[in-house]
Amino acid sequence: MVKVGDTIPEATLKRVGESGIEDVPTKDLFSGRKVVLFGVPGAYTPTCSQQHLPGYIQNAEAFRSKGVDAIACMAVNDPFVMKAWGASEGADNKVILLSDGNAELTKAMGLDFDGSGAGLGLRCKRFAMLVDNGVIKALQVEDSPGVVERSGAEKLLEEI
Repeated sequence: MVKVGDTIPEATLKRVGESGIEDVPTKDLFSGRKVVLFGVPGAYTPTCSQQHLPGYIQNAEAFRSKGVDAIACMAVNDPFVMKAWGASEGADNKVILLSDGNAELTKAMGLDFDGSGAGLGLRCKRFAMLVDNGVIKALQVEDSPGVVERSGAEKLLEEI
């Protein structure tokens, strides 16, 4: 599993833009920028929709006041689901919703778990990190996918 001081692995995430599905290489997302990246087990799931994503939307300005250039949320869902979830939650211009549909980055960071017992297949552990120019400066990973304790927006704001 990645740790503070590690460089974000190279991978390609996806998002839906004006002309369809777009590639979002990690090197482009993180190079020369301070980015908050948080991962959720799945779009539209209760804990993710009620506790995790809303905190980052509500605290977007507080993160910007601490020098954060962008806030991004990723999940092992397809880019269309991520776009729809972001729109339904009011994330526009506050949090970028990114698809790691094949779990490329999730697995490269060692943050994957098997949710097949609940019919979810391979998923991303719930986490939050601050990445400065590609280097992880803060990282919090939850022990359980149904809990937001260490990875919530307020906790990460305290840490940075």
